[in-house]
Amino acid sequence: MSTSTAWTDNPRVLAVDDEQVVCEAIRRVLEEEGYQVTTTTSARAGLELIRKESFDLLLLDIKMPEVSGIEFLREARSVSPDTEAIIVTGYATIETAVEAIKLGAFDYLEKPVSPPQLVVVAARALERRQLLNLTRQLRSELETRHRIGNVIVSSPRMRKVMQLVAKVAPASSTVLITGETGTGKDVIARAIHYNSPRKDAPFVVADCAALSESLLESELFGHVRGAFTGAVRDRKGLAEAARGGTLFLDEISTISPQVQGSLLRLIQEHEIRPVGADRTVSVDVRLIAATNRELQELVREGKFREDLFYRLSVFTINLPPLRERREEIPFLAHHFVHRIAEELGKEIDGITPQAMAVLEAHDWPGNVRELENVMERAVLLADSRSIGPDTLPLEGDNAAATWAGVPDDAATLVEYKKELRLAAVERLERLFVLKALRSADWNVSAAARAVGMQRPNFHALMRKYGITARDTGPDGGDEDSSES
Repeated sequence: MSTSTAWTDNPRVLAVDDEQVVCEAIRRVLEEEGYQVTTTTSARAGLELIRKESFDLLLLDIKMPEVSGIEFLREARSVSPDTEAIIVTGYATIETAVEAIKLGAFDYLEKPVSPPQLVVVAARALERRQLLNLTRQLRSELETRHRIGNVIVSSPRMRKVMQLVAKVAPASSTVLITGETGTGKDVIARAIHYNSPRKDAPFVVADCAALSESLLESELFGHVRGAFTGAVRDRKGLAEAARGGTLFLDEISTISPQVQGSLLRLIQEHEIRPVGADRTVSVDVRLIAATNRELQELVREGKFREDLFYRLSVFTINLPPLRERREEIPFLAHHFVHRIAEELGKEIDGITPQAMAVLEAHDWPGNVRELENVMERAVLLADSRSIGPDTLPLEGDNAAATWAGVPDDAATLVEYKKELRLAAVERLERLFVLKALRSADWNVSAAARAVGMQRPNFHALMRKYGITARDTGPDGGDEDSSES
């Protein structure tokens, strides 16, 4: 069985038509675009070719004497499901068109096909194939090396964060998570909880910034009947609801001094006093707090208790902003697109290179949350099976980047497409090297052996993209890194 290639400099095309003149016309047009074209007037010979060799695109006639185009397409899809197919025929009917599309054909063209039309449709078919392959590659990365629980990691800084998560999760220590708004502090808190011995007990979230002082105290610690107007019965708070599990206090910097004192009692004595009660209640709960503000500065300003700060910061984890871990943008963007498209019932194959360039250039002041919102809107706006730059609601300098570099004439378009193919190959090669190194714990020799490459050739790829085991390894490199 043939296996299709991923991204290629010169896409391989197989044209099968019982008319030699049609085959030669296809060859002439597509070879001018830089494609490698193989033609045959025999359907059986075409099937043998596709069984033995890898092709990116199949151009297929419907009416052929040996094997019908539909039968050929069905066999080709079973042998090489990643190969895109375009039906080119002079016997166009609605029935055959529908059947061909159901079998996975990208498009259906009637003879005679003009060269510009053939070029455009072939390019679109290959673009879909490239997007599908890149999306599959990124999903594979997400499912293996770049995902811990529900957290996507690919940058060295986030790997260190997840190493801290792995160390603190088994304990019951209080954890303080710091970082800008939208960096994913709640996701890290959940990762700690669900990788701890408390994972089967409740994970309860308290949004400290959303409630007033009186309401927050009641929400956290509960109240007894008659404690205040409207307290018509006893009510347990979130601390008791989280008994045996984890209480996550989001935006803890906003709580009042009175509530700070009650929290200190909970941490030190493992007990709470419901509002209006004359007794305390023992509570076994782990505290994880998060803040986007500098608590030490609030301590100096007299707005946050120093003793509570030290109790909370037993184990601190700082999340870097997205602009400082840009290598994660492609993985996060594809993850959000896949998830949101699935939720909305839309078929989206991936993100175009132009759109990804816009995403990677943006500074993301709202961090991961902003990226998620942008990708949700892009999926909603998408009228095709790919996310293009015109669907990205980014303002400022990046809005101008949407049309930057878009060619103004056909000649420039041909050159630009060649550059894009090269850029796509380079992106995949870089990911290939990084994946191999990560899988081999950043040992260059082991990585080269694992992927079946000679060490000098693997090293050449590393040098090409400026990758060194010393710079990128989680612990500073290995015995091979000095040669990088």
